[in-house]
Amino acid sequence: MITLTKDDGPADLDGVTHLSIGVSWDPTAGTSGGVVGKLRRKKGTDLDLIAIAMNGGDPVRLAGLDSLDPLGNGSLVHSGDNQTGHGDGDDETVTVDFAQIPSVITSIVFVAAAFKKTSSFQKARNVSFKVYDATGGSSQQVADIWPSLLTQDNGCAVAKAIRAGGGWKLQVINETGKIKQGDEYALMRFAASK
Repeated sequence: MITLTKDDGPADLDGVTHLSIGVSWDPTAGTSGGVVGKLRRKKGTDLDLIAIAMNGGDPVRLAGLDSLDPLGNGSLVHSGDNQTGHGDGDDETVTVDFAQIPSVITSIVFVAAAFKKTSSFQKARNVSFKVYDATGGSSQQVADIWPSLLTQDNGCAVAKAIRAGGGWKLQVINETGKIKQGDEYALMRFAASK
């Protein structure tokens, strides 16, 4: 496994026909102890992985939240909303079939956010993003991206897949920022700025 960082520059995805990005997190009690802490861990916290398909600088489709197949052809598919962080492995994933992505899409920005009101990164622990080469139906992990814990932000631009001629490149972004909770336009503006 390689661990890509934003300093590595865009990595060629030659030979990669399918790519998956997953986010996982564990619920935490935060600073609450006793019964309140146990209840907070049991309830969990809701983070969201969202893929925003771009045409140049304009967001044109969004996979995540309540949209699982925004292009309608299975080329950009979200696994569904995990609202607690409970469970093993990735809590949410987005899978891209590059050959089926319409040519109007020039890039795809992957964002994780504490999007819904009352959710926050501070209510989650061990947040990580994994990148998989899902070519041929298997999933081989090729990168592990860990965001900084030193943030009060509620969004993280994880990575960006960029169309490059007849192929694609993947750029690790790993930058946090503030997104107005519940505001899809703020989410899309955040993605467009990356």
